[in-house]
Amino acid sequence: MIRKAALLVLGLGAFFADVAWSKAETNATARLISADLEQTNGPLNTMFKFCVGAGRANEGLRADWQRQLTYARRECGFQYIRMHGLFCDDMGVYREDSHGNPEYNWQYIDELYDFLHRIGMKPFVELGFMPGGLASGSKTIFWWRGNVTPPRDMKKWADFIRAFVSHERERYGDAEVRTWYFEVWNEPNLSDGFWAGTQQQYFDLYAATARAIKSVSADYKVGGPATAGCGWVPEFIHFCATNQAPVDFISTHTYGVESGYLDKDGNSGTVLSKNPDSIFGDVKRVRGEIAGSVMPTLELHFTEWSSSYTPADPVHDSYHSAAYILDKLKQCGAAAQSMSYWTFTDIFEEAGPRWEAFHGGFGLINYEDINKPAFYAYQILNRLGPVELKDSDPASWICADLTGGVQALIWDFTNTHPGPNVHNQVFYKRDLPSLPKNHVTLNLSHLPKGKYTVETYKVGYRVNDAYDTYRDLGSPAQLTKTQVAEIKTKNSDAPMDVHPVKIGPDGKFEQQFDLRENDVVLITLKPQR
Repeated sequence: MIRKAALLVLGLGAFFADVAWSKAETNATARLISADLEQTNGPLNTMFKFCVGAGRANEGLRADWQRQLTYARRECGFQYIRMHGLFCDDMGVYREDSHGNPEYNWQYIDELYDFLHRIGMKPFVELGFMPGGLASGSKTIFWWRGNVTPPRDMKKWADFIRAFVSHERERYGDAEVRTWYFEVWNEPNLSDGFWAGTQQQYFDLYAATARAIKSVSADYKVGGPATAGCGWVPEFIHFCATNQAPVDFISTHTYGVESGYLDKDGNSGTVLSKNPDSIFGDVKRVRGEIAGSVMPTLELHFTEWSSSYTPADPVHDSYHSAAYILDKLKQCGAAAQSMSYWTFTDIFEEAGPRWEAFHGGFGLINYEDINKPAFYAYQILNRLGPVELKDSDPASWICADLTGGVQALIWDFTNTHPGPNVHNQVFYKRDLPSLPKNHVTLNLSHLPKGKYTVETYKVGYRVNDAYDTYRDLGSPAQLTKTQVAEIKTKNSDAPMDVHPVKIGPDGKFEQQFDLRENDVVLITLKPQR
């Protein structure tokens, strides 16, 4: 049975009472969260939905991928999407005739970008990998064989980039392309993976690429170094400054595990970091590196981040991920202009097609369109109003919207991982019941008097927790249609409680509830018209 917290609202009595808790039974601590509608922090920083990641461009031509992105865009509000492989041979972009003259072909990119345009999204353009006809070698990465070698002819590469950007301007208009971001390559500091050249060769590639883009328009945004583990940032800025290489933003990546940053086959055992500063500590450190450089105002975009860098880590499927995501994003503050979660979908084939319905994939959504707890974290964030209220509690956002509504997002993140002797691949496959944590009192003041509808949503252990429902079914590799429907029905994100409330002349609202470890709760107040 799902355990529901006991909620008390303005003397209306207890509900969510499947289990009656007392302070003596739970040892939960008191937590008071207060907000005043007349005290604001200004506009809510929505860097969390600026961009989201996807596996590779060719996957974006699939109907299921497009269906899921349309849904994620609508529910989570993502504005940009970044993906690998735009120039891989499966996108058919480059060849040379018998005389060595380049021939360009943009039809697959056009189909992909036209789709993004139709659903109101923009590309965060990762420029890579190397078309076979331009490659200096045969080294590739992943099941889909992305070529990771430098160009054999830098001028032909620059001409190719110039032709690509000119085509995008012609197709979508100068004003639109000025809103895009062009990022040069992916994780070139992983010489055994994404880049077969040296650091200097990457810098040379960057300079040639950036100049080619700026030759089309000085207003188009270009940046890098798109490194794993926040690498090369000071060196990259120094190179750009001393070589007059154009740069508009810094991009890099971080993951919250205690090991390296490449596992292309998804076989490595990983351990969730016990460092409480993981993720946001990296973000703030890189912001400090930029601030201390000769280009202190550069934008900072983390174009990949997640709890784990491997697409075979059950932490991605676990209910723990929802609170983890909120905790890390909140503590990033305003240090980055975007935090692009890697990725929105399990349709992701770096190690080839996957054989299990839940396999620890990066995605917010699994193959069968089942929302994971991580998805609900982003959906709930997208429901917050545009005005952030002052709130001293570090694990909450209280917001207001233009209709007079209020949204209170409250969570607990408790890192329950036992430490380096146990891999995520073992720990997060277990049944991991959550323990009681807080008795929460939410106080709101200066609400306009009148009638409101109060809705309460929750994500946590066995609540919008598709992976545990999947485990209850015996963890079948392939799901039947009936099983998919059952998982969706039991994890539908329907509100756990809906009831009316009347706010009096004093403008006060109070709600109390119990919060367990790694619970996420959203309480919304909507004025009745």
